[in-house]
Amino acid sequence: MVVLRLLRQLRSLPAAAARLPLPQLSRPQWPSLRLPVKGLPAQSLRPLALLRRLLPYGAAALLLLALERSGVAEALDLLLYDLITTVRPAPSARNLPIMILGFDEADLALYRFPIDDRIFCAAIDRLLQGGALAVGLDVYRDRGVGPDQQCLRDRFRQEPRLVTIFNQAEGIGAIPGTPAQRRSFNDIVVDPDGVVRRDLVHVSGQDEATVALPLRLLEVGLRAYGLRRQLEAGTAPGPWLEPGSGGYDQLDAAGYQEMLPFRQPRSFASWSLRDLFTPGRIPATQIRGRIILIGSTAPSLRDLFEVPQSRFTRSSQAQPQIAGVEIHALRLASLIDRLRGDDRLRIRTPAPWTEQGIELLAVALGIGLGEAFVGLRRSVLVVTGLAAGLVITVVGLLYGQRLWLDLTQPLAGLSLMASAAWLQRGVTSQQQRQQFEKLLGQTTSPAVARQLWNQRESLLSDGRFEGRLLPVTVVFSDLSNFTTVSESLSPRDLLAWLNRAMAICVPAITRRGGMVNKFTGDGFLAVFGAPVSAGVEADASGAIEAALEIQTRLTGLNAILAAEGLPTMRMRLGIHSGDVLAGSMGSSERVEYALIGDTVNCASRLESLKKERHTNVCRILVSAYTYRLLPGRAALEWQSWGPMHVKGREEPLDTYELRGRQGEGEPLAPLPAA
Repeated sequence: MVVLRLLRQLRSLPAAAARLPLPQLSRPQWPSLRLPVKGLPAQSLRPLALLRRLLPYGAAALLLLALERSGVAEALDLLLYDLITTVRPAPSARNLPIMILGFDEADLALYRFPIDDRIFCAAIDRLLQGGALAVGLDVYRDRGVGPDQQCLRDRFRQEPRLVTIFNQAEGIGAIPGTPAQRRSFNDIVVDPDGVVRRDLVHVSGQDEATVALPLRLLEVGLRAYGLRRQLEAGTAPGPWLEPGSGGYDQLDAAGYQEMLPFRQPRSFASWSLRDLFTPGRIPATQIRGRIILIGSTAPSLRDLFEVPQSRFTRSSQAQPQIAGVEIHALRLASLIDRLRGDDRLRIRTPAPWTEQGIELLAVALGIGLGEAFVGLRRSVLVVTGLAAGLVITVVGLLYGQRLWLDLTQPLAGLSLMASAAWLQRGVTSQQQRQQFEKLLGQTTSPAVARQLWNQRESLLSDGRFEGRLLPVTVVFSDLSNFTTVSESLSPRDLLAWLNRAMAICVPAITRRGGMVNKFTGDGFLAVFGAPVSAGVEADASGAIEAALEIQTRLTGLNAILAAEGLPTMRMRLGIHSGDVLAGSMGSSERVEYALIGDTVNCASRLESLKKERHTNVCRILVSAYTYRLLPGRAALEWQSWGPMHVKGREEPLDTYELRGRQGEGEPLAPLPAA
C-alpha cells in the first residue's frame, strides 16, 4: 500500500529522521520510521542521529561561552546598569555632613600650580577653626611645595583631625610625620571600561596605615571604629562583591567591595579656595560639624572620572565626568549611610551561584520551550514573552529594589537555545516535510499531502496511524482481458502500456483529494476520506468525478493506442461508500496503511460483478450507499441494475451503472425505496 512505499522510500531520508521528531516543531517520535539508511547499519544511526540533534545546541553553547569570554555580555550588563542608574531619581547630597573644598581653574590661575603648602596650611587652619570634624587632604604632599613646607608637616603631625593620603603602588608617601592612624590610601576602583561603579571599602590584614580614605575620615571625624573591626573579623554585613556578582564576569573582587551608591552629581556642598579666603562667602554652617575633603576640581589636572551618569549626559553638561574628590565624598556618604543603618541606596547583588542557576534555568527553558510546542509561531511567542518578562523583571528589580542581576547571559541562553531548537527542528522538519509531500504526492494530491502533514499530531500515535473507523468512499479498478494483452506484448512494452492507463487514473484521483492506496497489478485501490476527509458527501462526489474523468480520458487514450497499433483498454470501476477500519499494519520491518472492512470488499465485488455486462470503454458501478451521498444537482446518466448479490455479503446491494453526464442541471434519477 501507499504508506508502505512511503516508509520504504523514507529510508533514504537523512539519518536524523531515524530518531529525531519528524513533525515540525513537536515532540512526538516516529518509531515506525527507524529504518536503516542505505549503506549504514541501523545500530550506527543512534549516535549519528544524537550528534546531529545536539549539534545546534553545541553551537549555541559555544556562542554563549564566546559571549561571556569576549566581555560583550559584561559590557551590555554594565551599560544597562549605567542607564538605570542615570534615569533612576537620585537623592541630593546637599544635607550630608560632608563638604568639598576644591581648587578649580580660577584657583590655579590665582594661586598657581602646584599650590604652595602655606595656602593649604591657611585653608586647614580656617576649616579647623570653623568646627570641621575632620579634614582629608586629597593631594599628594610627600614632597613639600614652597618655602614653608614644615607648616603642613607640623599640622598633620599634631592635629588629630587631619588625614593625609599615600599611593603605595606608585611609591607616593604620606605627608612626613603624619601618624599611621591618620594615613590612608586614595585608590579608586575603575572598571575596565573606565567607569567608576564600585567602592573598595577596606582591605583586611594590612598594617594600621593601610586604610581607605573614606573609612579613615569616618573614624577620625565620627570616631566610628566599629566598622573596621567588623571588616577585619569578617562579620561586617554585606553584600560584598564576588567575581561573578551582578553583571560582572570574573571581577577582581579583592578586599571588601560594594557597588557605589550615587547621589545627584555635584550636589555636595562645594566651595573653592577663593571662597574660603573671601570673608563671609562660606556660611559657618557649611563647615561646622562636617567632614571636609580638599582636592582638585580643575579639569586641567585630569583628576576626573567617568561614572554611570556621565555616560548619558555628555550633551547636557560641559564636563560630565566628576572629580576624584567627589568620588571620595560619595564613598564617605555610603559609609555614613551604613553607620546609620540606612541601606535604601545600597545596590545588592545575589550570590553568584544564584545567577548561575538562573542562567541554567534560562538555558533549560530555551531548549524546552523551543521543542515543546507543535507550532513555530506559538513557540516563538512564548519564548519572546518569557524573554520580555525576564528583561522587565531584571530592569524592575534594579530600578525599584536596587537588586542587580545578570541579564545578558540568561537572555542570551534562553534565546540561543530556543533558536537552536527551532533551527534543529525546523531544518529537519523542512527536509522531511518536502520528502513527505514528495512521496505522498505520488499517490495523493500535494494538497492532501500538506493536510496530512499539518494534521499529523491528531492522525499519528507513536509514529503510526492509529486504527480508526472512518467513513470513506472506495474505488476499485481492473483492466479487462489483461491476460490476453500480456501475451501479445513484451514485459517492457506491457509495463509501458499499463503505465499509460495509470497516468490517467492517478492524477484524476489525487486532484480530487483521493489517495491511491494500493496498486493491484493491472488495477488499483483508491480511497477518498482516509486518512483525512473533506466530508462524506465531498468524498463521494470526488470519487464520482474522478471516475468520470477516467472514463472520458480512457476513450481518448484508446484512440491513440489504436493509431499506434497497440491494444486498446477497457476498465471496470467499482465504487462503494461506508465505514472502514484504517490504520498502520505490520512490524518495524514492513508497515503499510491498511483499509479493512466490508466497504473495501463491496467495492471490489462491484468492480468484478457480471464482467460480461461490460459494453463501454469504462464501466462504473456505484452502490446505492454512494448514490445517496451525491448532491441532487449532479447531472449524471444512471442505469439501475437493481439489487445485486455480491460474494461475501448476504444482503443484496442496490447497484447503479454510471453511464456519463446528462444535460446540465437535470436532477438525479429517483432512487427506488430500499
